[in-house]
Amino acid sequence: MMCDICGKKKATVHLTEIVDEQMSEMHLCEECARQKSVQMEQQFGLADLLAGLADFGKPITETEKIDLQCPSCAMTYEEFRKFGRLGCSECYEAFKSYLGTLLKKIHGSNQHLGKTPIRMPQAEKRRIETIQELRSQLMQAIQMEDFEKAAQLRDKIREAEKMEKKEKKKG
Repeated sequence: MMCDICGKKKATVHLTEIVDEQMSEMHLCEECARQKSVQMEQQFGLADLLAGLADFGKPITETEKIDLQCPSCAMTYEEFRKFGRLGCSECYEAFKSYLGTLLKKIHGSNQHLGKTPIRMPQAEKRRIETIQELRSQLMQAIQMEDFEKAAQLRDKIREAEKMEKKEKKKG
């Protein structure tokens, strides 16, 4: 079977596309398939996925404007809403309070719930879980504006992280 686009090379990629309950098949050579995938990626990107999950991509009114900016890459939250892409890894922290619900919609949770390495000792797993729990309590204390408790939790986290670094140096 020859490629449906160029008609010169053997078709090795077979696409089935369903649009408005109409099915169409395309048989493409590798080169045409690569070009088609670039076109599809441009038409349907991450911004479109996010637009379907939240209010991203909609025009922003003055009352909806959020004046946040990433300290690392200088991307604003409004730019993120417009393009659906973060500028750097620090953006996650800078826009954390606004990304929680979006991440929960996409992943089903706003915390990583993956597996820990099998070889990780139980004590280390518990220490990591404790630090994560302390961070969660810290965020709650900040939201409740209990800054004394937040300061105490911050100090506990720092101490736990110091202990973790000492343990890693020993091992």
